[in-house]
Amino acid sequence: MKILLTGANGYIGTRLLPRLIEDGHEVYALVRSRSRIEVSPKFQSQLHVIEADLLNPFSLLKIPAHIDAAYYLVHSMSYSQKFSELEARSAKNFMSRLEKTQAKQIIYLGGLCNEEHLSRHLTSRKKVGEILQMGKVPVTILMAGIIIGSGSASFEIIRDLVEKLPIMVAPKWINQLTQPIAIRDVLTYLTLVLGNPDCIGQSFEVGGPDVMSYKDLLLNFAKVRGLKRKIFMVPVLTPRLSSYWLFFLTSTSFSLARFLVESLINNAVCKENRIQQLFPRKLLSYEEAVQLAFTRIEEDWVPSSWKDTLSGSHLNPDLSTYVHVPRFGILSDRRIISFSCPIEQVQKKVWSLGGNRGWLAMNWAWKFRGFLDKLVGGIGLRRGRTHPTRLKVGDALDFWRVLLADEKNRRLLLYAEMKLPGEAWLEFEIIPHEKGGELKQTASFRPNGVWGRFYWYSLYPLHVLIFSRLAKHLSKG
Repeated sequence: MKILLTGANGYIGTRLLPRLIEDGHEVYALVRSRSRIEVSPKFQSQLHVIEADLLNPFSLLKIPAHIDAAYYLVHSMSYSQKFSELEARSAKNFMSRLEKTQAKQIIYLGGLCNEEHLSRHLTSRKKVGEILQMGKVPVTILMAGIIIGSGSASFEIIRDLVEKLPIMVAPKWINQLTQPIAIRDVLTYLTLVLGNPDCIGQSFEVGGPDVMSYKDLLLNFAKVRGLKRKIFMVPVLTPRLSSYWLFFLTSTSFSLARFLVESLINNAVCKENRIQQLFPRKLLSYEEAVQLAFTRIEEDWVPSSWKDTLSGSHLNPDLSTYVHVPRFGILSDRRIISFSCPIEQVQKKVWSLGGNRGWLAMNWAWKFRGFLDKLVGGIGLRRGRTHPTRLKVGDALDFWRVLLADEKNRRLLLYAEMKLPGEAWLEFEIIPHEKGGELKQTASFRPNGVWGRFYWYSLYPLHVLIFSRLAKHLSKG
């Protein structure tokens, strides 16, 4: 079949894409930036990349008319207060374009929306499904609650809480019920419903075999990790305070924390199980899903992470707009150091910066800057990086975003996502010589007005220490 896959570089789409190709389908991957999707040479004959924006109906004309089915995996928890309006507009544009193709099925992954009073996030998810159903192309809707897998937002937030806090103080929503499902089972359902006549025009609730409270979710996670944890419930934590609690204690952004907390007022439990009757199979239990996620992490095999998505970022999805560092109106710190050690050693150190390894020089200062960023509503350092040594365009790297990761030409370019009175870039370039090589490290800052210049010059002495020591550590190999 010819399949259109929206959100192809998102958390679910990145994992679904190879499954569809392995099943023999020809996939048209719709992304907002071509630079953020990697195409393996062995898949090139089956994979076509379409660069388009669902908010721009004219760009959707690139979608071919001869597709057989389409996946709608677009999901937004953006900084915009109008996220619900944007999601509705995207769905309408998508539906309008699909009606002009030969598509016979749309498959939509939404949230469990089977309660009367829903959060803003779940209300928007439900509305998207309703908009898609208004079109001429039949829709198959899968509604899932918490998805457990390496790199998923739910998994990483639970992990942060359990591993960092021996004693937790939680609000009353800790007793709400949920039915978590493993990412492996979600992906299997997404492939099973494709082209299945019994699933056309149907909606299914999908969940794992365990129904538990959020409190038990945390305690069972601790059990898998061999940790003892205590949780005490207090009635005074409002949704806003709970959001700040999650924001400061985990790697999540405040916008994501707010949407998650608002959704926790609802029980996320399946009220029907028709999909299991159609496709009888043994689903992973919650503890099995957690254990599998850690196995993947230990194997350094995490194909996608919520941290790398741009739905909650203020950046333009087309990261190429930031790649060219301005020449004028720039304040910079540049270090050029020659080295005699093997060039591969230096490159490996550059590509391994951040995350659990830290920043080699004055790491306490980087951590303090991340803490200050959190205080003013920024992302801080806690999100780390998805893989300890590999980087690709679009990856999150602490409070940076990877704009360019050219291993062949040994150039790495990062763009700051922290709260700043301006724009900042950090670039590393390694030039080989006969007896070693040369490391060029450049920190560039384009200030916004007087306050931006005051920020740069007030921190300049510290920048000199940090960047000079960083370059020396990297050049040691």
